[in-house]
Amino acid sequence: MRTLISIIETISLWSGRIAALLLVPLVFAMVYEVVSRYVFSAPTQWAFEISYMLMGTIFTLGLSYCLRNDAHVNVDILPSLLPARVNAVIEVLAFGGMTVLLVWLTITLGEGVARTYRTGEGSGLSAWNPKVWPFRLVYTVGFALFALQVFGRFLEALLVLSGGKPRSHPDATVDEKAGAA
Repeated sequence: MRTLISIIETISLWSGRIAALLLVPLVFAMVYEVVSRYVFSAPTQWAFEISYMLMGTIFTLGLSYCLRNDAHVNVDILPSLLPARVNAVIEVLAFGGMTVLLVWLTITLGEGVARTYRTGEGSGLSAWNPKVWPFRLVYTVGFALFALQVFGRFLEALLVLSGGKPRSHPDATVDEKAGAA
């Protein structure tokens, strides 16, 4: 089971790295728009659409990475007072339920991708009016990766319940390991 969890966490790591790389074209698009608009008085027709599509992509691809690295907002008062096995029971219930909901959401998003592909739906937000199915496909993949990472955390909690040690990331930096202690 550790191998499966490790594979899931590696996928989430790379998802986050790809999301981080997408910040570069987002910054370039925004700088180009600002220069074009204010220096040349020629705003683009595409910058708004590119910005929300890239930001949405960064957000959805980063969901699993954040969960992998415990970067989501979290209140640690109760978990710090409870034994590890009690926390594991809570996590099995929470992550198990979340996995089911996220799989349902991913399937629903996939159906939306298929529908927008068939209809050729455009964004309707600018003169550019790009097709939205590629953007929605990225959302679907992002939520599928998030569901996979939530499932990994579910498996991790099951491992703790069966007597295994709580997770620790071998690729965490010294500062991250010290902060976790």
